[in-house]
Formats: sequence, structure tokens, C-alpha cells
Amino acid sequence: MPQPLLFTPMRIRDVTFRNRVVVAPMHQYAAVRGFATDWHLMNAGRYAAGGAGLVVMESTKVERRGCGTLGDLGLWEDAHVPGLARCVEFIRAHGAVPGIQLGHSGRKARRFRPWEGGAPLVRSPEIEDWEAWELVAPSAVNSPASDPAPRALTRDEVQALVLRWGQAARRADEAGFEMLEIHGAHGYLIHEFLSPFSNLRNDDYGGSELGRMRFCIEIVEEVRRHWPAGKPLFLRLSVDDDAGWDPDQSSRLSAIVKEKGVDVIDCSSGGMKGSPVVSAGPVTYGYQVPYAAKIRRETGIRTMAVGLIVHADQAEGILQRGEADLIALARELLYNPNWPMDAAQKLGADAEFALVPPAQAYWLEKRARQVRELVPSTYRETLGA
Repeated sequence: MPQPLLFTPMRIRDVTFRNRVVVAPMHQYAAVRGFATDWHLMNAGRYAAGGAGLVVMESTKVERRGCGTLGDLGLWEDAHVPGLARCVEFIRAHGAVPGIQLGHSGRKARRFRPWEGGAPLVRSPEIEDWEAWELVAPSAVNSPASDPAPRALTRDEVQALVLRWGQAARRADEAGFEMLEIHGAHGYLIHEFLSPFSNLRNDDYGGSELGRMRFCIEIVEEVRRHWPAGKPLFLRLSVDDDAGWDPDQSSRLSAIVKEKGVDVIDCSSGGMKGSPVVSAGPVTYGYQVPYAAKIRRETGIRTMAVGLIVHADQAEGILQRGEADLIALARELLYNPNWPMDAAQKLGADAEFALVPPAQAYWLEKRARQVRELVPSTYRETLGA
């Protein structure tokens, strides 16, 4: 039986992923003043031990103003590096490539955590730097209308932010990360520049399509100046935001950044108006995969598919059809952190359970060998008739 593509190694630049299962960046809101905690070590570590090829840590902010809430990770100062380096060491020790996403929340900053309602935060004694934690955006446009209005960044401030992305990339390299993703999606700052819904500027960072792309392109260039040539660089896009930024524009931007050193486009959608984008079809299994297929087909750049990819054969089919090069999972990994191990068993790719640490592999392989009729709990719902 041929090795499934999902469990075939992939090399990008000087980095080899043991398989094509990617842990998508997922906000944990568990940092303290930007510093990683034991929660981050545990959370990233369980996915590496579960067999993933690439573990991407959550959107880590390039400046304090960019924090979405009180618990965002940060890389806006050198002191943040050691805590993240601890996570990197653990991820790598268990066979996965350690990755990180860099972002800035823009006008979506300073909010309660999602399970606290997600509304704009209110001034309180625990937030000592309330005034400094300013809402900024390409234009002074709030959405929804009930949100506080952001302040439009000056041209000099825009250029200073580009440099902050470069310095955060330098720190990510110092922490030992081997893959870096720029977060340009989901209504956050880079996406706010891309979309005409939120960017009403009339200088060289707005107006035309290329003007709206300029901030993103300059960030890619600056990050590449500080991120080693041998390490992969990804860019996450909301390929369609249902607010004026669409798949054709995403494809044109992807072609530009490919020449600037981006290796993979991580294809998501939405975030500008807060509702799912359904232009690729109903919100169901793999509903965003057509975006990854389009950009891959039109530009030749590698793409990563994400969004309700749940089953092993579903993921393998996406790769076999050439719709994407990598498969990213998020909420399904929250449900089953050992999804890569489980998928490898279902696809017949890892009889020895080699994807997981020996303390797990020995016992699981022994059970599988000794009890041939055993069906794991993830294979069916019940033993009843």
C-alpha cells in the first residue's frame, strides 16, 4: 500500500516536516503581560506528542497595542524570548517543527476574551497601561458601529510598525522557531489595510489595490530581512472577506509575495464583518478548500487548507486532488490532540505508532498486536448492535 500523502514528509527550504498535518495557530489568551506560561508549554507540547508535523503557536503580537485581550502572547521585547524558547525545545524534542504566527489586532484590540463575551474592554485598575493600549487602524472606521472608533495611523507610524514585524521575526529566530507565519487575515491589522471596507486612506498605503497591499508587502520584505533564508515563511489570508477583498485580489497578492519570499499561503476567510463567508459553498466539511485550490492553481505557490477538515480520508483526498499542499486543523485537534496518530492508523501509515513518544507507542503497538479485533474509540460510536 503506498504511503498516504498526508504522512509523506515535505521539505520547504531547509526545513523538513515529518508529515503534512499542521496545528493551526489558536489563541489561548493565557499569557501574562505577553509572557508564555506553563499552559503554552502544555498546549503546544501535546500536539507535538500527538504526531503533528508542524505546530504553529498562536498569533504573537509585535507590539503592545496589538494585543487582542489581556492574555495575548508577545514578542515586542527581548525578554519574551526565553519563555517561547522553552516551548520550542519541547516541540522539537517530540519530532515536530516549531512554528509561530506574528500578528497585530488593530481595531480589534482591547477586548474581553471570547468566553467572556468578546465585547470591548472597559477601563479597570488591572489594566495599568489603558491609554497606551490604543486602538489603531488604517482609517478611523469602527465596525461594528457600536465598537469604539480606532485612530488612523500616520504614515510614519505605519512604517514604524513594519519595522516592528521585522524585530519580532528576529526574536522568533532567536527563540529557535523554524517556521514563521504572518497573520494577514480575520479582520486584524494587515487585513484591515487590504480591505476597502476598512482602508479609506488616500496616501500610498490606500486607495488603489496595490496601495492597500503595500503594508502587507513591506512587512513580508522586512520579515525576510530578519528571518533566515533557510526557514519557511507563511502568510495567512482571508482569501474572501465578503467586504470588498476577494479571491482574485488574494491570488494577485499571493503572486507578489511569492517573489518576495513567502513559501505558503494559509487560506482562510472572513473576519471583517464577523460572519462566515460562504462564497466557496455552504459552511460544511472543507468549505474553505476551494480558496487553497484556486491560489495554488493560479500562482503555483504552495497552499495550506484549513476549516472543518475533520477526517483522515477527507484530508488525504484534498492532497491527492492537488487542492493544497498542507492540511491545518484547529478545533478538531482540541477535540482530539492525537488526531495525527489516529489518522495515520486509519490510513495504514504507522503500524508501529512511531509518530508518538515511546511511552505511548510501546503500549499502543502492543495492544494493537495482541488484540487484533480491537476497534479504538475514535472509529465508531458504540459496541452495541
